[in-house]
Amino acid sequence: MFRRKKQEDDLEDYALDPEDQALEDAELLAIIDAQLAAEAETETEAGGGDGDRRPEGPWDSEDAPDDEVQRIDLGSLRLPVPDGTEVRVDVGPDGEVVAATMVQGESSMQINVFAAPKRSGIWGEVRTEIAEALEQSGGKAEHVEGPYGLELKAQVPTEVPGQGAMLAPARFLGVDGPRWFLRALLTGPAATGAAAAVGLETVLRDVVVHRGGEAMAVRDALPLHLPRDVAEQAAAAAEAADAEGEQEGGGGLPMPERGPEITETR
Repeated sequence: MFRRKKQEDDLEDYALDPEDQALEDAELLAIIDAQLAAEAETETEAGGGDGDRRPEGPWDSEDAPDDEVQRIDLGSLRLPVPDGTEVRVDVGPDGEVVAATMVQGESSMQINVFAAPKRSGIWGEVRTEIAEALEQSGGKAEHVEGPYGLELKAQVPTEVPGQGAMLAPARFLGVDGPRWFLRALLTGPAATGAAAAVGLETVLRDVVVHRGGEAMAVRDALPLHLPRDVAEQAAAAAEAADAEGEQEGGGGLPMPERGPEITETR
């Protein structure tokens, strides 16, 4: 009955076919209102689901705000570093960067980012798998509502030197993005206290994920790397340590013109 001439939802955007010209104004408005409501319902159904809950971040590089937040470029992750925050990179046995950890006081937040399907999120199934794994290993997990939707409030079995295995509190947060999935693990006071968690939760909202266009298997870790200048400093520091006979893995490296440190941990 109606043909859309352009995208905006204004009355003048709809043109009547000739046979409809005789309809009363009230009838026309009723028909237009019904069609607009149907279109809105269709758009809501198409855009709904747990995989689209990022109105305030973390951001995809394609829709990140044009703000003045300075971020460390780790490849697939662009991390903000506000005052009082330290960033550490976690390195696997092969020397590849596998995650980043943001530290505020005694609280920390480890961030991993993975490839995900184009049209659906995976946090629901990942959350269930984490909970089952924790319970099988003697831990505990509870699905609770958090600032990013459902999360896991957990007790994780941890080996404490001199004390044996103990349960440590932790929170697992998940965010589904376009073709990526971000997982954050909060430990320390941020795992149990709302006030202690505010800083790291706020930092997470300013994280930007750069997915890239390459095809990847679902759940494969997106590539991460040290910023070039930091990598060069790390190489120079390692060479100096080797020359002096010191063990690898010493102190942190200051970021140029910033102040927070990037520390390589193994």
